[in-house]
Amino acid sequence: MDSTQMEGARYPAALVDWAGHHSGGVKRLLDNESGQPNKLLLETSLLARLQSWAEKLPANSTSMPRIILLVGGPGNGKTEAIESTIHWLDATLGCEGRLIEELSKAFHPLAGFKVPRIVSVDAGSLSRFDSGLSLDIVQDATSTAGHEGSTASALLIEELDRLQDGPPSHAYLCCVNRGVLDDALIHAIDNDLEKPRAILEAVTRAVSLAYDAPSCWPLEGFPSIAVWPMDAESLLVKPDEVTSAPAEILFGQATASEMWPAKGSCPAGEKCPFCTSQAILARDEHRTALLKILRWYELASGKRWSFRDLFSLTSYLLAGHHPVVHDPASNTHQSTPCQWAASLVELDQKAAGTKRPTRQTLSAIFHLATSSYQHALFHRWDKTVATSLRRDIKELGLGKELEAEEVRTLVGLAHFLAERKTHYLPATIAPLLEGLVDALDPAFASPDSEVAVSSRSTIGLGDLDMRFSRSLAGGIDFIRKYQVLSQNELELLKRLSNADALLSLPNIRRKKPLAASRIQHILRDFACRLVRRSICTRTAIVADFHILQAFQQVVEDDDKHQHLFEVVKQVKDLLNTGKEFEVSLTTTFGQPLPPRQRQATLVVPQRQVKMLPQNISGRPRAPICYLGVGNGKSAQPIPLTYDLFKAVKELERGLSPASLPRTVVALLDTTKARLSGLIVRDQDLLEDAQIRIGTDGTVVGRSWNGFVAGMED
Repeated sequence: MDSTQMEGARYPAALVDWAGHHSGGVKRLLDNESGQPNKLLLETSLLARLQSWAEKLPANSTSMPRIILLVGGPGNGKTEAIESTIHWLDATLGCEGRLIEELSKAFHPLAGFKVPRIVSVDAGSLSRFDSGLSLDIVQDATSTAGHEGSTASALLIEELDRLQDGPPSHAYLCCVNRGVLDDALIHAIDNDLEKPRAILEAVTRAVSLAYDAPSCWPLEGFPSIAVWPMDAESLLVKPDEVTSAPAEILFGQATASEMWPAKGSCPAGEKCPFCTSQAILARDEHRTALLKILRWYELASGKRWSFRDLFSLTSYLLAGHHPVVHDPASNTHQSTPCQWAASLVELDQKAAGTKRPTRQTLSAIFHLATSSYQHALFHRWDKTVATSLRRDIKELGLGKELEAEEVRTLVGLAHFLAERKTHYLPATIAPLLEGLVDALDPAFASPDSEVAVSSRSTIGLGDLDMRFSRSLAGGIDFIRKYQVLSQNELELLKRLSNADALLSLPNIRRKKPLAASRIQHILRDFACRLVRRSICTRTAIVADFHILQAFQQVVEDDDKHQHLFEVVKQVKDLLNTGKEFEVSLTTTFGQPLPPRQRQATLVVPQRQVKMLPQNISGRPRAPICYLGVGNGKSAQPIPLTYDLFKAVKELERGLSPASLPRTVVALLDTTKARLSGLIVRDQDLLEDAQIRIGTDGTVVGRSWNGFVAGMED
């Protein structure tokens, strides 16, 4: 693991180490030099529970959970939670640092020795109070150190079985991922271990996202155990009794003005994209818009930003992602973000006096303009046009005339787009960033949307698109007066406009008019996207933002009935056929239906749809809502996913049901199939049912002495 951290370094240089592939991204237990690079504790609802538990456990060990399982994958803050709990226990017991010191020795063994799977300490002997508390800590339940020959799942079962019968003064803290839990449950089932099986089944149910998932803290049916699904909580939602969400605190710290270079002291001056980003995000409204975008991505994708993801994202947005450079002595080093920006400014300034400028020189202005946080977040450009752009430039006979700034701009754009074909994103967050662009890119926001460009002025995106589609000069004149773009963006737009004007000259166009038109289209599309992303990201005007805003209200508001009324109505209409619910009797799920004349369909009264209340006692805030479909024995839960919610909203606006996304159709078909299987076995429901056969109106229904066939009314 590489590190560029320097003692007393200021931002943005110090932000480089916040990334997951640097020293700040990985937390080692009781190591002040690793993880949590902002050095401040980001409060979550779990930490509030652990603090209360640590303060009450020594005095009330018989009435408190003794076994704590923190469930989640890497980067979710499990190690930070364990370390904080150790500090709180040390303070509660009055150990005056002795407990911390004792555990620190165990977790940092001498070179050549492994950290044991389970670290045990007699906390009572280190306390200045009369306490018999002993503590076992498993930092990583995948470890088998000290127990070679056994599997991690078998060791977890042994520990839980032993601790269940142990004294109330014996506490256990364990970080475990879902894979180990699943393996342990399978091991318990295969070996007929009834007691561990019951515990692990309860744990698995509790950490699931099911609407009827039981209490986690304490675990339902096992008061001595508490579990917490750390990957279920959003770090962008304010926990109860906390003033701000963890992500809000994090970005507030990262953009604090006192940690950044004073105005005029940055080596890149006003052209530094990172200092420009800080100046924008230092304003509460722009920082809030960024956090809103990140939260909307969670809701749209169903994925969560972990602590490691957020640290890596903050580093990427405010310090960039730059390769290692080589100095004249062939030594490698990582330049600071401001130094990198200054080197690009210098390259760009030298371009005019260079007969054969390099690829890096020609694309420097593009990298400067697209390194601000808006374009780093929505990073994707049409890389597929790079080859055709180079070909059209060559056809127009411009490829060799690099003395002209307009031609250098065109060639620089071709180089910049070609670079997008390589891996240019940090591997730690590349999948999240790719998904975010797919779901929320402001370049695809509705033209009917309006975006605020000042406290008093708004502009329509459709108006902006129209002006840029006619000419770059007109679009730039329109947006420049609002003074909302950075110096780098304005400079790049000016050069693109000059290139656009060059391509309109008769002596250029007459050579290859179609090639000139294609290049102009690429220039105008690039410029319009640049402006859209720059101004829309500041105010969270992204693709489908109205639907995302409504879905966020449904998920987060306590009173969901008001927001779900229309959703319930639309889902009921999609599942039922008029006032009836139809069950095909001539095919199974996934098979095509036979011709209408050969179909046999069971018809029952329409199935009702309602919102299902979710258990919130002793659990994290539910990340998703559920709808209840059907009545009585045939009732089924259906998750209200963003895709389903979006489809419902689009149906309200006139979308044809035949145009529903495949994911929504699959969800509805699966729900119908599950309902159908229960309906055909529900004797009470079948009393009023009919079987419709073919297309001539023949129906079969119940009579006083059996079944009777007749014609449908």
